[in-house]
Amino acid sequence: MNQKNLKYISSFRRISLITVIAVYFLILVGGVVRSTGSGMGCPDWPKCFGSWVPPTSVNQLPYNYQELYLNKRIEKNDRFVASLEKLGFSQKAEEIKNDKSILIEEEFNPVKTWIEYVNRLVGVLIGFFIILTVYRSMYLWNEDKVIPLLSILSLVLVLFQGWIGSIVVSTNLLTWMITLHMLLALLLVCLLIYIHFRAHHLNKTIKFRTENASRLYYLLLFGFVLMMGQIVLGTQVREEIDQVAFALGNMMRGTWIESLGISFLIHRSYSLLLLGIHLVFIFKIYKYSVRDSGIFKLSQLLLLVIFIEILTGVGMAYFAIPPFLQPVHLVFGSLIIGIQFLLLLNLMDQRKLNIVN
Repeated sequence: MNQKNLKYISSFRRISLITVIAVYFLILVGGVVRSTGSGMGCPDWPKCFGSWVPPTSVNQLPYNYQELYLNKRIEKNDRFVASLEKLGFSQKAEEIKNDKSILIEEEFNPVKTWIEYVNRLVGVLIGFFIILTVYRSMYLWNEDKVIPLLSILSLVLVLFQGWIGSIVVSTNLLTWMITLHMLLALLLVCLLIYIHFRAHHLNKTIKFRTENASRLYYLLLFGFVLMMGQIVLGTQVREEIDQVAFALGNMMRGTWIESLGISFLIHRSYSLLLLGIHLVFIFKIYKYSVRDSGIFKLSQLLLLVIFIEILTGVGMAYFAIPPFLQPVHLVFGSLIIGIQFLLLLNLMDQRKLNIVN
């Protein structure tokens, strides 16, 4: 491979890595939006109160702004419901039509408005990073056509994610829409990690790093699937917390946890199962892998992040759900998914080597 192509590969890897980091930052900002209850800080999308720069005072809005933006959201929801019915999701369409909570319009709050606005600005920044990733990937077309094609797919996914975000707003933070929004963000993370990983392998020879790669792969894959389930459970727990907080007028935070239902108990117990599976995985990695290998180091990082994730969960459970811990808990949960996925890619390479040998 000539020096020019090596330069293109190195440049693309840097950009793709920065894009992955930027997406994680967006997840953190999204967590701040949720923990501060700012999700409806802007009642419309993509503008905020009909402007590209949101207002700082209610005096800048029409006297009937709540009714005005509620009607706009209803119109958008009607179109979304019609689309769901055409696609065969009649039950979900009925749920949206009959959900009266969607009709609640929040009063203007400048702090919440600007928190949500910053979230959207970061989202736009991610879009620019993805476009740059697509542009730089075209230089690798002759080396690996899959990389630019997947980069284009990531751009399509970002645009779709933006549209889903607009539906989240129009449906007044409908629970299953928030869950879908989160899962799509994780899908984007995994896709970008794979693009970066594939580019890294363009000028790298795969070396033997672990024995029993297939067993390790399937054990971690099991943990990966369970972790995805844990994140879905976490979004349900988060929704229950929002409902309890609303019922108590955001007062008496110390009683919120004891007011939660079965979802929280499952979510809490589930974490111990995940810890157990990953401790077994780490033990086997320690037993079968080369100590200075990337697989070994990533496994150590994974265990550290899991422990931090559990500690943040314990902190929320026993210290009245401190708002600053909620986005941290979300980001570390997302980091677990990313590290697991990267480990799975490395173990897949090792499986191929084991088969050849």
